[in-house]
Formats: sequence, C-alpha cells, structure tokens
Amino acid sequence: MNKFEVVLIFNPDLATATLNTELKNFKSKLTSQSAKIINEEDWGLRDLSYNINKFKKAFYNFIQIEASGNIVKDLSKELNQSENLLRYLFIKVEDHQELPTKLNYEKK
Repeated sequence: MNKFEVVLIFNPDLATATLNTELKNFKSKLTSQSAKIINEEDWGLRDLSYNINKFKKAFYNFIQIEASGNIVKDLSKELNQSENLLRYLFIKVEDHQELPTKLNYEKK
C-alpha cells in the first residue's frame, strides 16, 4: 500500500450539506477501492492564489490515505466530472505529515 495525501478544493458557493455530501461520496469511492483513510482535516474557506473559474475563495479539505498506486488514475476520471470540485491533488509521500497541519492553525 502506498501513502497519499489528497487536497480537494471545492466551490465556495456550496451549502454545508452539499459540501458534506461531496466529501462523503469521495470517501465512499476511496473505501470501495480498498483505500484506508488515515486522517483528514477541514481547512475551511480560504483565499485562492489565483482565480479558478472566477472564484477568489474555495473550501479546502486535506485527507491522508493508504491505497494502491492505481487509485489516482481510477479516481481522476470521476473527480473530473464533479461540478462542485474546482481542483484536486494527490501526492505520494513516504510518511504522512503529522496533524494538525500548519494551515489548520492559520485557520483559527
């Protein structure tokens, strides 16, 4: 099993219920492909470095997972279809970063 850290960037106009549903759907896709969710953090509504689809802010979520290497390719097709997801990034790491992250401290 490989270790990955995933950052999901969602549309800032989403209602809390819709955002939670999107996250729940993503997690169920992970677990259906035998991935293990280690940790997760909600980084909240943050400024974007540059505009994405005319949005200046977005909701950020950070998830640490353990999964097989082909999960990124399999999930990419599904994630690209989501209208509420602006960007996503999978990063393969040797060891997971300790939580809470620095960004979580800055949110408060």
